[in-house]
Amino acid sequence: MEQEQSFSHSEGESAKFEARGLRPYFEYRDLGVAKATNGDVVAHVIRAREGHNATGQWHMHECSFQFYYVLKGWARFEYEGHGIHTVKPGDCVVQPAGIRHREIEHSEDFELIEIVSPANFGTRAEDSAV
Repeated sequence: MEQEQSFSHSEGESAKFEARGLRPYFEYRDLGVAKATNGDVVAHVIRAREGHNATGQWHMHECSFQFYYVLKGWARFEYEGHGIHTVKPGDCVVQPAGIRHREIEHSEDFELIEIVSPANFGTRAEDSAV
């Protein structure tokens, strides 16, 4: 039986970004979706942290769905079996569950919206290259 969802309104004017999350070179703004969906889905805005660069570390996420939509700037990612992709404003990427990937670099103004299910997903970092 599915859990009931609750109403959520995340106001942009009072939004706070936090420099804690999966990657130290990004900061995250929680959009309240995880709480509203009882942990079924998480949604957040992610943006580049000033003075921080991507590490290029290969990793994968333990989730059933992951999607992001680029709002500003650009980034270069590499996906196992799909090569290097440069994403720009308006680009949408669905990362299949468990795909190995890495971020190579990003612009100082890089910003995106990411949606992942479940909200409390795991990440496994890897040291080896493809």
